[in-house]
Amino acid sequence: MAQRPQMLQGFRVLDFTHLVAGPTCTRILGEMGAEVIKVEPAPGGDRVRGVGIRRGGQSTYFFQHNHGKKSLALDFKKPRARELLRSMVPKFDVLVENYAPGAIGRMGFGYPEVSKMNPSIVMCSVSMAGQTGPLSFKPGFDYIGQAYAGITELIGDPDRPPAVVTMAIGDVSTGVAAAMAVGFALLNRIRTNEGCYIDASIIDTYFHMHELNVPLVAIRPERYEPNRSGSLHPTLSPCGIYEGTGGNIYISVMPHQWPQLVAAMEMPELASDARFTDERQRLKNKVALKEVIERWLKSFDSLEKAVEKLDEHRVACGPVLKLSEAMAHPHLKERKTVREVSDPALGKFAIPGMPVKFSNWPDRTDVAASRLGEDNDSILQELAGLSSSEIAALYEQGVLVRDPSISNSQEK
Repeated sequence: MAQRPQMLQGFRVLDFTHLVAGPTCTRILGEMGAEVIKVEPAPGGDRVRGVGIRRGGQSTYFFQHNHGKKSLALDFKKPRARELLRSMVPKFDVLVENYAPGAIGRMGFGYPEVSKMNPSIVMCSVSMAGQTGPLSFKPGFDYIGQAYAGITELIGDPDRPPAVVTMAIGDVSTGVAAAMAVGFALLNRIRTNEGCYIDASIIDTYFHMHELNVPLVAIRPERYEPNRSGSLHPTLSPCGIYEGTGGNIYISVMPHQWPQLVAAMEMPELASDARFTDERQRLKNKVALKEVIERWLKSFDSLEKAVEKLDEHRVACGPVLKLSEAMAHPHLKERKTVREVSDPALGKFAIPGMPVKFSNWPDRTDVAASRLGEDNDSILQELAGLSSSEIAALYEQGVLVRDPSISNSQEK
């Protein structure tokens, strides 16, 4: 039986992205079957090609965020390069870019220009602050958007400066949101044959993560201002990080689940303790409650046994794992949340899987990432109708570039 086509198979994406946020969007589209052609600038392509472990023209960082994409490497400063790209725009369904606002327009590929070349195209611009508004002129990265969105101020201990989150939560989440929006826009295009322009920003994505505080501040601006609360949740107790034997555990107990924790701890006296009788009192006395919980946790000879006891009573909890421990966890491995891939130069290594699972399209492990300009010839032959001799001339003129390890078209 023939294999069922993937969800986005047959769609073609022109990818003007770099670093993390934009590439996450196009990587997800590629995971779902779209043909993604990544346009990389001369001379070195996406800057992340120089980040991570590097071997034989490949890097782990680039592989993680750009596997499943073809690489077309050109010198944008040369008119012939831009001419070639314009000639191919009508053959694409989607264009994604994450240059600073205005840059893609100066290159001649803003939405007003590409929509004239291809009225049904879906274009998505990813940026720190968006394409409109007083901050739209600013370049920026994940942490800058986080700071503007009121997130950074809430991270860390109350008596110390805000802390830095050590992974690209905003970049990746913005890429996921952008991929979702592109999917919606393609569905709308199928129904209406209309193109669409999507403006995705890191600030908007981060601000969307506030789950509770925005309406409280809006209604009571003089009375309520959320503050950093360190290892304990600011509005729920018990909820936070607690020290046990040999490690830390995160415990989260909703108000209606308090009796379950009391039962798990086999301390019925807590139910009548005036400090903990209701959610308001438990929050007021959360430090004292933490001391009680930690004494109980340390009565076990291992953190695993404490987790087992809490699990018996359906108390939401989990050990605070190191990354290496998470990568080795059988649950993450079975679901391919962490998946092993292979590259001729890098060998075998792990990358994250997709954040959602589809019944018909399991996470692939046979993914590959192109070297810089590796797909120049095949792309230009198929989409621009160029001959081998014409492509060879473009290399000589410096319009096309590629990794030195790749043989040129005349040698193939």
